[in-house]
Amino acid sequence: MKNSRAFVVAMVAIAFVLAIGALAGRAANASGPSPVNLRTAANFSVLAGGAVTNTLATTTDRDVGVSPGTSVSGFTGPPDGTAGGGGIHSADSAANQAQIDLTAAYTAANLPATASHTALGGLTLPGGVYDSGGATLNLTGVLTLDGQNDPSSVWIFKASSDLVTATSSYVSYINGASPCNVFWRVMSSATLGTGSTFVGTIMAQESVTVGSSVTVYGRALAQSSLGNVTLINDRFLTTACASAPLLIPPTRPPFTIAPGSTPTPVPSPMTTFTPAPAATPATAPTATPASAATPVPTAAPVAAAAPTATPKPAAVAGAQNLPSTSTGDPADPLTILGVALTGFGILLLRRPTRHL
Repeated sequence: MKNSRAFVVAMVAIAFVLAIGALAGRAANASGPSPVNLRTAANFSVLAGGAVTNTLATTTDRDVGVSPGTSVSGFTGPPDGTAGGGGIHSADSAANQAQIDLTAAYTAANLPATASHTALGGLTLPGGVYDSGGATLNLTGVLTLDGQNDPSSVWIFKASSDLVTATSSYVSYINGASPCNVFWRVMSSATLGTGSTFVGTIMAQESVTVGSSVTVYGRALAQSSLGNVTLINDRFLTTACASAPLLIPPTRPPFTIAPGSTPTPVPSPMTTFTPAPAATPATAPTATPASAATPVPTAAPVAAAAPTATPKPAAVAGAQNLPSTSTGDPADPLTILGVALTGFGILLLRRPTRHL
């Protein structure tokens, strides 16, 4: 009987170790550094050192500011630009403090790199610190950020010189990743291609140029006193970045070439989708600019309309996964086994011992 009881105790101990080990393994999936603290700079969708220049109906949901420069043009309301949040800040105390905090955040983001990548197109990256290895950091196509079911995962991209994204490129986020935890530390200037969708906060030492009809889930912040932020009919979704699904095409569009990258031509037209409470039926193919207030879904030759749930899609050539904002952390099979064995062993130990 003693041997039997010792066996049960040993089984409980082993099961407990399995459960704890599995839980520790899941905790280790939390990847990347700590988030960069923007402080008051987080209140701005757009912040420049020299001037902010806008053309057409750009919209921001947070402040637009400049300091030490004073020029903000093109934000006079429809049909021109509209600044949300606290509106326009021209060399006032809010803009001055935001620039101080931006400089501190830029310095704090200079962390040791996890890996080096010059071309980001086609990559799927967990949280971490990535640098461009001394070259221009470019994006042609799709960059996917994988949160690995950890909503606290953080990405810092360090561009040793410029950041350049191609026309119609986009950044997708999956498995609980949040665009609020994506930061781009640019030692020179950033240029976002026409019709692209970008995720994260740009912290550029010099200037930021945003092409026509770009959607930014984040911020465009420039430090230099001569650094400008230039906008053309763009849209900034800063406050809702943690929950807003990306407007991404279900098929890989034809891209222009960012410097130093290799194209992967696919003859599929770009199609833009917005989230809907039910599956959206296909309509006749029409071009939809990213800046439209209510984009109309168009027919996709490869992918079907997006459903409300986020089931695991089938692997279809050329098809892209819609981003998931799920932050669930499902139980690992090893954890389930360990907990089950532990409970079973405890029940055996609690049974009264029968003496012969």
